[in-house]
Amino acid sequence: MSKNKEIILLNISGEDKPGLTASLTEILSQNDVNILDIGQAVIHDDLGLGILFEVPEHAESSPILKDLLFKAYELGVNVKFTPITKAKYDEWVSHQGKNRYIVTLLSKTLSASQLAKVTNIISDQKLNIDYITRLSGRLPLDKASKDNKSVVEFSVRGTPLNAEKMKRDFISVSREIGIDIAFQEDNIFRRNRRLVCFDMDSTLIQTEVIDELAEKAGVGDKVKEITEAAMRGEIDFKESFIQRVALLKGLDEKVMKDIAENLPLTEGSERLIKTLKKYGYKTAILSGGFTYFGNYLKGKLGVDYVFANDLEIKDGKLTGRHEGEIVDGAKKAELLKLLAFKEDIHLNQVIAVGDGSNDLPMLHLAGLGIAFHAKPKVKASAKHAISTIGLDAILYLLGFRDREINL
Repeated sequence: MSKNKEIILLNISGEDKPGLTASLTEILSQNDVNILDIGQAVIHDDLGLGILFEVPEHAESSPILKDLLFKAYELGVNVKFTPITKAKYDEWVSHQGKNRYIVTLLSKTLSASQLAKVTNIISDQKLNIDYITRLSGRLPLDKASKDNKSVVEFSVRGTPLNAEKMKRDFISVSREIGIDIAFQEDNIFRRNRRLVCFDMDSTLIQTEVIDELAEKAGVGDKVKEITEAAMRGEIDFKESFIQRVALLKGLDEKVMKDIAENLPLTEGSERLIKTLKKYGYKTAILSGGFTYFGNYLKGKLGVDYVFANDLEIKDGKLTGRHEGEIVDGAKKAELLKLLAFKEDIHLNQVIAVGDGSNDLPMLHLAGLGIAFHAKPKVKASAKHAISTIGLDAILYLLGFRDREINL
């Protein structure tokens, strides 16, 4: 770059209006300038426009700046010119190619205190925020709603000084101020997920089906005792599954239909799957629960694949036995691999969502593993966690905006 060339940063601020950017760039085009960078943001109809341009060797900057100044006056906006040295420009260019990450903040409402705590963690790790984007819709002041969502996405650049400490800090702040924080590498896989695998009980639906069946069979307390023993690590998942299913012996098959028709869907699940289907994603249920209920959800929501456990039924009654291999945590991870192979996609293009410890193998295997309203140990072990809003929060982690989501 010749020493004679000038580099100038043009900043425009003021009320946004149609044709404003066109009017200013027309002046630049008449002077044959080279655009080195450009960015624009509008917040509440207030414009912030920045253009970094290079003045040609044969031209002078003064007439260009004068024309821009007059045009800005006509348009009723503020203008600022900043000369940029070649050394400063070269330093800026050298920053490209650094690691980039996406930090997503998800909450019912977003406060300045929440924003300050999160941005301080980012700053402590010596990461630079390049831009901030609101993904959720505009919130009316006079209409409080349980469906309100406030989601903001940060694009940050650099390499964390201590990635594990940053994750711990995010988890700690998340718990302290009631906000979900996701930190993802901004790579091609993040923008090209293709398959979403869900646990069913307490994830896609707001209940544990085996507890519902146990209550109908009059053995609710016994099943809960076995479940708690399994959670304490006294028996493994497969053994606890066999013991609990045995207690269901003699239950009428019709009970399953009644329970299926009244399954409480998790907040945001219909919105999530409808949007995923619209944009060509595949979905799967990988559950330690029962195929009967997974297939019901498959028909109701349009899920593509269901893998769960089959209850043996004879003469319209549950026998207290299961059929086939038990779907435990290891089996879920294996099924996730098989589905990725079938769909001809990389594991990094897979999202896994679950709430329990038996979901951790698939959460760790997937490119994006999400602990959904999970217990603290599961949240701490998973890559990402959602606890403040519904299942459709996953769409924001994919970069969707409200205007792109089926309501």
